[in-house]
This record gives sequence, C-alpha cells and structure tokens, in this order.
Amino acid sequence: MARRNKTRAHPFIVSDMTANDTKTPSPDAPPPADQAAAEAEAREKSPWEGDLGGNLSTSLVAEIERLESEKADLTDRLVRLAAEMDNLRKRTERELTDTRKYAVSKFAGDMLVVGDNLRRTLAAVPEERREQGDDVLKTLTEGVEMTAREMDRLLEKNGVTRIAAVGERFDPHRHQAMFELPEPTKPAGTVVEVIQEGYQIGDRVLRAALVGISKDGPKAAAEPQTEATADQA
Repeated sequence: MARRNKTRAHPFIVSDMTANDTKTPSPDAPPPADQAAAEAEAREKSPWEGDLGGNLSTSLVAEIERLESEKADLTDRLVRLAAEMDNLRKRTERELTDTRKYAVSKFAGDMLVVGDNLRRTLAAVPEERREQGDDVLKTLTEGVEMTAREMDRLLEKNGVTRIAAVGERFDPHRHQAMFELPEPTKPAGTVVEVIQEGYQIGDRVLRAALVGISKDGPKAAAEPQTEATADQA
C-alpha cells in the first residue's frame, strides 16, 4: 500500500501572510470612507469662495480695496511729481533765458555814463568853434563823435536800445518828466525836449529818459476805440 506524503502548512507562516494581507491594502482597493470624504471636501473648497457674488471672500475684497486705494494714491503722487518737474523745467529755462538776456545790464548801465560824458564833451564845443577851429580840434571832435556812435552800436548789438522820446506821448514807465514847457502847438503831455537819453534792454527799462513835456496845448487825441471797448460801451 503506497504511502501518501502529506505537506502540512506551518501555522506561523499562514498567520503571518494573513496579517500582512490585512495591514497592506491592495492598490486597487477603494480608500476608506473618511479619507474619501476629506479629499472630496478639499477639492470642493475654493479660496475664491465668499460673499462677492459667491466668488470672493471678505478678506480678499478688503485686500483688493486696499491695493486699489494705494494704487490711486501712488498714481496721484506720480502725476503731481510730473507736473512739478515740468514746471521746474520751464522755470529753469525761463531763468536761463533771462540771465542770458539781461546779463549785460550792470555793465551796460555803467557804459551809459561814459556815453553821457562823451556827449557832454561834444556839447561843450560850440558849433562855430568847430567850423572855425584848427585841424586838431576838428580831428578831436570827430574822434569823440565816432567813439560815441561806436559805443551806441555795440550797446544795440547786445540788446540795449535807446528809448524814443521827442515827439512821443509822455510814458511814466519810460520817461521821467523834469519840467514843463508852454507849447500851444503840441498836445499836452508830449515830450518836447530830452535832457538825458533813456535806454532799455529787451522789454526792461535800463534807464528812464529825462525829458521836458509840453503844457497849455490841446488835449491829446483819445486812443482809437477798439472792438472790445465798443462792445463794453
């Protein structure tokens, strides 16, 4: 009678396998109910969920409002700074232009005194003496006249011009009245004599002209009526 070989499973090996199968779930096995619920809740929860149309939370709305306010403040500061810089640039350009234009004012004023002395020198020599004088006197007189003319030319080249006076209506901004002369043929307030020439540099008076004005004459003609004054009337 043949003997059958029976292999018995070791009790410890079987128990270990069972334990391992219980501790290590299969990769294809579904997750526990609690874990599945937590993952679903995490997926459904959105940081944009809130009170603004169901999209934005209250904290995000407050943060956006703060950033918008900060942006508006910075934009306003930037616009003000740009305007200030533009005004500074224009003011600097104007100051530079005025500096170049009126840089010779002090020197020109001093040179006017020299011109006055040259004219007084010429006025001190009577016309008859010039005609009857010797060649030395004539040459000296001509040299002084030429020097005075050259100085006027150089002053004019640098923007210093003579103020019109004789025959002009008296202008207190450009003329300084020293006396009045009875002149019935001239309108009252007309410059009839110049004692000292006046000069201006650009539109700025460098020295007012010392003049004598007429009186006892007819009133000066009124300025022509413009369209604006006619409308006002």
